[in-house]
Amino acid sequence: MSATAGHAEGTRTQADRLGVEPGAVVMEVGYDEDCDAALRTAVVDRAGADFIGEDSDEVVDVVLLWWRDGDDDLVDVLVDALGPLADSGVVWLLTPKVGRPGHVEPSDINEAAPTAGLQQTTSISAGQDWSGTRLVVPKSDRSRR
Repeated sequence: MSATAGHAEGTRTQADRLGVEPGAVVMEVGYDEDCDAALRTAVVDRAGADFIGEDSDEVVDVVLLWWRDGDDDLVDVLVDALGPLADSGVVWLLTPKVGRPGHVEPSDINEAAPTAGLQQTTSISAGQDWSGTRLVVPKSDRSRR
């Protein structure tokens, strides 16, 4: 199946919903065995390459950030995610849905994102157990990075 097959057939894959383009450089942060395997596979298939590690010095187009209540400080993790992010890049904050272990209250994200210098643009269902929040650097702040 080609990277654009989902578009040709009129169906949207999870990678489409995240806006991952072929050739995108994607960093994954916070991976654990509870992460959504289908989402991870869709993103790798669409990008055409494996995730790069958190320790890479590469500039990335997308950061997939798996985060659960009780993990490290969310503001600190979001600030760290900004380091390798391209000016037009996005952070997808993936958190467990309501009722799942590690669920994160939306108010926690609403408070942490602007403190870290990010703006929330979209929220989606990113899988059976995960919600996704799209975070970007506000356009007015991109020139200061």
